[in-house]
Amino acid sequence: MSSTALLADDEVEPASSRAARLDALFDELSELTGQRNAIDGRIVEIVAQIDGDRLWGNTGCRSIEALVAWKIGCSPNNAETVTAIADRLAEFPRCAALLREGRLSLDQVGVIAQRGGQGSDAHYAGLAENMTVAQLRTAVKVEPQPAPAPRGEHQRGISKTTKGELIRWTITLSTLESATFEAGLASQHDGLIAEWKRDHAGEDSADAAPRDDEDEDEDAVGVRPPMPTRVDAFTALVEAGWDADVAARPHGQRTTVVVHVDVKDKVASLHLGPLLTDAERRYLSCDATCEVWFQRHGEPIGSGRSTRTISRRLRRALEHRHRTCAVPGCGATRGLHAHHLQHWEDGGATELDNLVLLCPWHHRQHHRGVITITGPAPTITVTDRQGRPLRPGSLARPPTQPPPDVPPYRGPTGERAGWKWYHPYEPPPPTAN
Repeated sequence: MSSTALLADDEVEPASSRAARLDALFDELSELTGQRNAIDGRIVEIVAQIDGDRLWGNTGCRSIEALVAWKIGCSPNNAETVTAIADRLAEFPRCAALLREGRLSLDQVGVIAQRGGQGSDAHYAGLAENMTVAQLRTAVKVEPQPAPAPRGEHQRGISKTTKGELIRWTITLSTLESATFEAGLASQHDGLIAEWKRDHAGEDSADAAPRDDEDEDEDAVGVRPPMPTRVDAFTALVEAGWDADVAARPHGQRTTVVVHVDVKDKVASLHLGPLLTDAERRYLSCDATCEVWFQRHGEPIGSGRSTRTISRRLRRALEHRHRTCAVPGCGATRGLHAHHLQHWEDGGATELDNLVLLCPWHHRQHHRGVITITGPAPTITVTDRQGRPLRPGSLARPPTQPPPDVPPYRGPTGERAGWKWYHPYEPPPPTAN
């Protein structure tokens, strides 16, 4: 649209008429927002009931947040907000009531429920109506935070710090783990030094002494490779483990299962381990390198060769067809297991039509009987424990009831907050027993 047309519109419609039309739109927006807030409040109550009675466990979802995101059709962040309010609904009855009345938005109450201190319901109920979401985040942030719990002296962990072009890794291990790590690192370092000396035998060894990690001579680069350091040994140790892991489990193959099978009773047990249930045996052998030992009356009578049930080429075809877990509502993309729709123990073929990718959670849920997956792939059917099909998409449908009868949402005042005079919520002092 040209600027001339805009000017023509302004001349046709007076400014007072434009202001009146904008006020009418704002009134409608306020009414719809109040109704939406009241609906969100009811959704929170429903989620609180589902979570409180642990009903979501029957759906096969890995968490209540995943269920909310799936059934409501919202983003994971919004699902976390809904579940955060539902989880603390009893702690913030006044804020929840304001949400049901349409006077507070879901995001306003979500900030309070996610970060507000215990007992702060009355404090924020009197402020939230006049504060934006950003202002509420600031108000919650300035709350006195409880003292963190004392950390253990031997807390294990790995942290990463990036500063410019350098990256620092900090590893905290127990005494026993540190000794194992030190022995492995020293062995790898000695092997690299021996290899370096063998490759450079007869050369001038004036600079052949081991160097410290911090004292590298950059001017010597290009003369010959320097003697390996402990950093080189650590990198070689990681690469050696990586190469071994890739050789054993390419493209996400999970594990090597050594199973002893009684051919008479059809009972399986792990090597040097306990007996396996049918569900455990089928779960472990779905996508693994299997080494099976057959026995009769407790005596080994032979062994099958170690074979990978899902080949590398077939795995790639599966990953191209299923980018995520095949269970509706699950968007997991990493660490997926290849699952036989008809198990190979029952004559199921290791072919694309009989294989789907599942996340570890849903793979275990299937073999435990929580969900049922039937084929052929890729048009599979997933049902819950009661036989109800799980379908992708949300539960949204055209409404059959009138909207909630609540007043229009007034919204925050929009004024700049004077934090200098703001008194944050002070939690009551602990009572002395």
